[in-house]
Amino acid sequence: MTDSFVYAAARTPFGRFGGALADQRSDDLAAAALSGVLAKAPHLSPDAVGDVIWGCANQAGEDNRNVGRMAVLLAGLPTGVPATTMNRLCGSSLDAVMSASRIIEAGDAEVVVAGGVESMTRAPWVLPKPVRAFPAGHVTAVSTTLGWRLVNDKMPAEWTVSLGECNEQLAQRFGVSRDRQDEFAARSHRLADAAWEAGFYDDLVVAFGGLTRDEGIRPDSTAEKLAGLKPAFRTDGSITAGNASPLNDGAAAVLLASETADLGVDPLARIAGRGTYALDPQDFGYAPVEAANRALARAGIGWADVSAVELNEAFAVQSLACVDAWLAQGLADPEIVNAKGGAIAIGHPLGASGARIVGTLAHRLVESGQRWGVAAICIGVGQGLAVVLENMREVW
Repeated sequence: MTDSFVYAAARTPFGRFGGALADQRSDDLAAAALSGVLAKAPHLSPDAVGDVIWGCANQAGEDNRNVGRMAVLLAGLPTGVPATTMNRLCGSSLDAVMSASRIIEAGDAEVVVAGGVESMTRAPWVLPKPVRAFPAGHVTAVSTTLGWRLVNDKMPAEWTVSLGECNEQLAQRFGVSRDRQDEFAARSHRLADAAWEAGFYDDLVVAFGGLTRDEGIRPDSTAEKLAGLKPAFRTDGSITAGNASPLNDGAAAVLLASETADLGVDPLARIAGRGTYALDPQDFGYAPVEAANRALARAGIGWADVSAVELNEAFAVQSLACVDAWLAQGLADPEIVNAKGGAIAIGHPLGASGARIVGTLAHRLVESGQRWGVAAICIGVGQGLAVVLENMREVW
């Protein structure tokens, strides 16, 4: 089996819910990210792309009917380029990267594009189809933007509480204070703004829909300002709109290939390990802990070897719980986690976030010259994914 490598990454700016990208369809967002990443491989003939693996968490509106294939067609790629769309909720595009790497390692294709998209603004309301025509009672339209919908009554009630309530339980279980959550959230905004100002994202983000920068970053955010927000899920809770990721629109893509592929660029990083983990649905925010541990074990390294971590910030509390666990297991410094900002500031368009953190991690390793990094994400209904990258722009 061959190794698989990350050669390039690109994404759209992430827009606020109802913001600058609200009038952009999800398939158009996906096509923009796909075109953006392929533009970074000057020697690659489009018909040499062996497959496109795309993630999307909703797939209930304009992202239905295999949005990955729609992106291929809208981006002007040859009709002979195949594509599929996969759904592991928030982890969809990280799952796509993992699947693409396996395809390459198995020899089934030499070049694969992985990515994901979400337009949370344009996610539709849905009506359950009645068993019989003309029901006499009221029918309720259900929002597909986020969280459980049309829940099976056989599911235990503790599994189907809101995502926010799940994380209030984590805060209580691990003793993560409101103060720590607010400081972590303010840090996310501060670091994201600094990274943009320093030009870190210039090569990663493709302007689209009139937006050139992530729309939700608030450079003036402070823990003191965030402390004034009311709890969103419990009257006496600690989670607010300020210390949780927002609703967003955006797309991200990663170009993967074998070592022998002629793309006109050198690889950024090697996929060195992958990890998948599942636990009780209400504990989903903690799932990245073991997913990352499994990925590290498969890469043959430990936390002491890791120099950069990209952990999707669904909520500040779950991020802190994961980081605390990794510190106890040998992670050297919490400041290496999301050093260019995270989803609380940048945004979390569900299906796009996994590809975003992989691209950011690869560029962080190249920038720093350090060897090993981890990208990890929590997933609703009790799952987590992680990937270990090895920097290929240095000789070890």
